[in-house]
Amino acid sequence: MFSSLRIRNYRLFFLGQVVSNTGTWMQRIAQDWLVLSLTGSSAAVGITTALQFLPMLLFGLYGGVLVDRLPKRPTLLATQTAMGVTGLVLAFLTLSGHVQVWHVYLAAFAVGLATVVDNPARQSFVSEMVGPGQLQNAVSLNSANFQSARLVGPAVAGVLITGVGTGWAFLFNGMSFVAPIAGLLLMRARDLHMVERAPRGKGQLREGLRYVAGRPDLVWPIVLVGFIGTFGFNFPVWLSAYADDVFDAGAGAYSLFNTLMAVGSVAGALLAARRGTARLRVLIAAALAFGLLEAVAAVVPSLWLFSLLMVPIGVFGLTVNVTANTTVQMATDPVMRGRVMALFMMVFVGGTPLGAPLVGWVTDAYGPRVGFALGGLVSAAAATAVGLVLARVGGLRLSVGWHRGRPRVRFVPKERLAAAA
Repeated sequence: MFSSLRIRNYRLFFLGQVVSNTGTWMQRIAQDWLVLSLTGSSAAVGITTALQFLPMLLFGLYGGVLVDRLPKRPTLLATQTAMGVTGLVLAFLTLSGHVQVWHVYLAAFAVGLATVVDNPARQSFVSEMVGPGQLQNAVSLNSANFQSARLVGPAVAGVLITGVGTGWAFLFNGMSFVAPIAGLLLMRARDLHMVERAPRGKGQLREGLRYVAGRPDLVWPIVLVGFIGTFGFNFPVWLSAYADDVFDAGAGAYSLFNTLMAVGSVAGALLAARRGTARLRVLIAAALAFGLLEAVAAVVPSLWLFSLLMVPIGVFGLTVNVTANTTVQMATDPVMRGRVMALFMMVFVGGTPLGAPLVGWVTDAYGPRVGFALGGLVSAAAATAVGLVLARVGGLRLSVGWHRGRPRVRFVPKERLAAAA
């Protein structure tokens, strides 16, 4: 389960990300709560989320082209430094009492600009640190790392927000980037698995798109995570509205929801690391379960039952993320990985600028329960449709029968059905 941590460079990277990810989650919670406090609007929270991910939608593919050309470690040093500075500026504005909503909007957009390059660089740098043999394990542990920070970050952010204010959470986030920067500087360059960098040239963006378009095993997982990222992962909008409007429980409940979801997410990531292989059927099943659980959670009447459902939602949401990420990385040629992962992140994260304001408007107009249910049902429908398309592409047909006295529904090759007939 933890085999890739034996590699020194990856261990340094992993430990730096533990600290930085904790600060990132603290800032996310503080940012959402600050905007809600300043405006009283779920739509405003959605706009903040949209602005943070809008650069990925607009410039994500160009970021992938740059990542395929540039050395990954110096690139990450630059992007991590930029995000740390943004956190410190927002901390100063908040602690000095001068913060306004447009400051938060601008900070969210600035972080998004850095993420355009940082995300595909971090994704593709993992293979340089660990090599192909440990890639699945390292990707899963990265997700466990990020989600483990959700156990600490929201809890600490909740204490800081209620005790001393949101500014201290922003300050901790800005300072936390010292850890990953130090880890990058301490790495041994000779131990990295060097990959061929794409030379400068025209048409590299189109080349990347043509590469993905000709690969159904890449196209359809990316389409699925696009729908789920756009409609199913708008938790800042929903959970803040449930804490404030539905259950009238304040910032503590918002922190609790995120923490319990993180428990499930960590479990999902560790299970993925233990599983060792990424399969499309696991991706489809997890996406379907994720969407249906969101629809169920939308209508439960009790605060505690809603809270408990955050755990399995976290498990299946993270399983979708890790399985799709690993499937796409493993199937991609190294020289194309930056562009393909940029497309993956652009679709998964970049869909939020479209989905978050829409979901925020639905939540404001019709209530949090309708908004949450809509996101879950769209995710479940997308999982069903993509599963049927992949089955058709793979020459599979639905098989319904009995196995050891129990009903069993699965996809099998056409030839097997013909032979059985």
